Amino acid sequence: MQQLELRLNSDYVELNQLLKLTGVCDSGGAGKALVASGVVAVDGKIELRKTCKIQAGQKVTIGDLLIYVLPRRSGG
Repeated sequence: MQQLELRLNSDYVELNQLLKLTGVCDSGGAGKALVASGVVAVDGKIELRKTCKIQAGQKVTIGDLLIYVLPRRSGG
């Protein structure tokens, strides 16, 4: 299984944007289409809400790809 990590820049990222930021999709619109197709799972459950708020500690899977969502860096 391929694994990626995404470090947040804020408290959350919308699911379609996560797919864009990790390079899974070329655009947020393509991310929305992928989510709508029913192949994206968050913490093991299929997620159909395209702009679902994904927070640190959650895991997103698409096929054999696993994306770990890491918290934003603290301090400056």
